Amino acid sequence: MSGPARRQRRWTPLRLRTGPDWAAQTPTWQQARPALIAAALKRAQARPSGNWFVVGASRTTATDGRPSGRTVAGAEVVLWRTASGDLRAGPGACPHLGAPLRDSRVVCGTLVCHWHGMALDGTPLAGWHPYPVHDDGVLVWVRLDRTGGEQPTDRPPPALRPDPGRAVDAVVTVVGRCEPEDVVANRLDPWHGSWFHPYSFTDLRVVSAPEGEQDDPFVVDVSFRVAGRLVVPVRAEFTAPGPRTVLMRITGGEGRTSVVETHATPLTAPGAATPRTAVVEAVVAASDRNGFRLARALAPALRPLMSRAAGRLWRDDLAYAERRWAMRSAGTFPG
Repeated sequence: MSGPARRQRRWTPLRLRTGPDWAAQTPTWQQARPALIAAALKRAQARPSGNWFVVGASRTTATDGRPSGRTVAGAEVVLWRTASGDLRAGPGACPHLGAPLRDSRVVCGTLVCHWHGMALDGTPLAGWHPYPVHDDGVLVWVRLDRTGGEQPTDRPPPALRPDPGRAVDAVVTVVGRCEPEDVVANRLDPWHGSWFHPYSFTDLRVVSAPEGEQDDPFVVDVSFRVAGRLVVPVRAEFTAPGPRTVLMRITGGEGRTSVVETHATPLTAPGAATPRTAVVEAVVAASDRNGFRLARALAPALRPLMSRAAGRLWRDDLAYAERRWAMRSAGTFPG
């Protein structure tokens, strides 16, 4: 390869794809066996979470000097930051007369109820008890022991992310009528990528998948579509480190070590007739290319674009997850 060609490959990851168009690609339905996906889901559900639930993006959770309100598994949660920026969390109803604390005010790092002035500094008071909360720099987690029902841990499972000083992250949240397991099952079916999302993925091939009781990752070769026949080919691994989380990690090609974390947080109480689940997805992108330095400098402008792309995928995938739930609840889901 000539010197100019090498320099071009160094500066751009784009390649010209030569694979077949959508209708001519090899069908994947025989490889996407329902029993294989169900077994991977069952293993994920058996893993501990330490009772930790993702509630949102670190960058936008209670960062405007006001409290943030969330609902997790039917429980109201309020979050706010102290004067030093540390997060506090607890039940979202004031213990006095049930005021919605998400509508209250934060004064010098203390949450002051707007009905009668009860001041909460994050320590127990009048029957109000705080929840453990963790900000990992990208996502905010809250620990709900009564909801989770597991052995609690001091911290959520460690995040396997690129060096934050060399990465760009974006977080998107979408809500659907389904349960967390439907979201996880969707992510543990990599075979649907280039069929269901042809605007984003092409030339997808599942290199290996866990068989039987094995706990190996799903390994996928796929090209991210940029424009026309311009693509970025990568190898990625899908794992489920917890019952409500699926991690896609790029292990080869452009953006090696980049990750997409998909977290499914139940909003409604267990057994709700119409369940709702929030999908909180964090994209943490990294690259060793010289041009990525510019991308990091433009991170504030890139984040909305990254979130929009992830949101488009999830609008489709939530339709997939919602239909799975509807068929499960009606007893008509195959397999």
